[in-house]
Amino acid sequence: MGPRERFAVFRARDFSVFFIGYVTSHLGTSMASVALAFAVLHTGGSPTDLSLVLAARIVPMVLFLLGGGVLGDRLPRRLVMLVADSVRAISQGALAVLFLAGPVPLWTVLALAACGGIGEALFRPSFDGLVPQLAPKGRLQEANSWLGMAQSAANVAGPALAGMLVAFTSAAVVLLVNALGYLASIGALLMLRVDGQASGLGSSSMVTELRAGWRAFSAHTWLWTVTLQFTFFNLIVWAPYLVLGPVSADRFYGGPEAWGLIVGTFGGGSLLGGLLLLGRRPSRPLVVTTLITFLWAAPSAALAVRAPLWTVCAAALAAGVSSAVFNSLWMTTIQQNVPADSLSRVMSYVTFGAYSVGPIGLALAGPLAEYTSIGLVLAVGVGWQVLANSAVLMVPAVRNLRALNFGPDESSTANPIDSAESTTSEAPKS
Repeated sequence: MGPRERFAVFRARDFSVFFIGYVTSHLGTSMASVALAFAVLHTGGSPTDLSLVLAARIVPMVLFLLGGGVLGDRLPRRLVMLVADSVRAISQGALAVLFLAGPVPLWTVLALAACGGIGEALFRPSFDGLVPQLAPKGRLQEANSWLGMAQSAANVAGPALAGMLVAFTSAAVVLLVNALGYLASIGALLMLRVDGQASGLGSSSMVTELRAGWRAFSAHTWLWTVTLQFTFFNLIVWAPYLVLGPVSADRFYGGPEAWGLIVGTFGGGSLLGGLLLLGRRPSRPLVVTTLITFLWAAPSAALAVRAPLWTVCAAALAAGVSSAVFNSLWMTTIQQNVPADSLSRVMSYVTFGAYSVGPIGLALAGPLAEYTSIGLVLAVGVGWQVLANSAVLMVPAVRNLRALNFGPDESSTANPIDSAESTTSEAPKS
């Protein structure tokens, strides 16, 4: 693939407009994640308080995800995303105003964080279903790679900028920037000319629609296997890292600037991973994703032994590369093998499964670290990641799944029947 072909996806006007809005909103979101953590810690909050705040966002997101998937398949996805961004803009704007006014009661922070989680639950399934509608034919993996790199670029600039702004101004300023970013996303969504997807749901009940979505999800062994893997990943590895990473930075590495550098380096690795993957289409995508995500535990391992800051950053860089490769190949595999009219519901099951027990990990990470040690909690996660990835590699449906490669003039959506047959058997057709 030549240099010009790598940018061919931007010839689609709707994708380009959406891309700009997504970059802007995600920049604010990546800044806010750092700001909120230190807003809690610097106003007298404990690691347990931070666990509760992070869990308060995840719990409603998990509870509303499946409903968000149904809405994403029943209603125009752009409309659902507009509502979601409006909810998120209001919740983050309210947090910014309250922190500007003075100390904020913990219950208020929890309530507004929960509103943001509801907005995320509505946004994510429709986002995953909208991307194939925006991508030019045969350019779906490139679209996912560019969106992943946009997120990565925001993850590089956002935390570093947030660390400086928190140090020299306040967390409230960063939260206000996040709210304005969601307004930019709303503007981009309003400019899209994409047609509403044809809904096959009719007037059936939500329970009926959820059952149909479950059948589409459970039909693919590779799909539910990897989803199950990341259910425990978020519980045992990533949730403790999200809580204990900022705590470690505050206690051992100098404060918010160090955590901003670590998270920003992770984003830099994601950007590098996206660039390395662009134009490459491995024949066995899930083998690649499983092998490379061994590196996702690297930052936890470095923090567990209190390695020097440069070592922690190097580990975060490696984890970022693995994140970009996984996300692009994983999303493209799902979008190519799942029928378009059930894609939002299937993605809601994927996300629900991956995050369903995450709040438990967020809520327990702080107390467990206080009872034992930060290093021990993080080390358990590292050991789990090695064992889980090794087990996934032994599943034939994961090892044998072959990519569906399309040329630029071919459709980017697989035939659902052929796709299901080829990806669930132990000896798929080449």
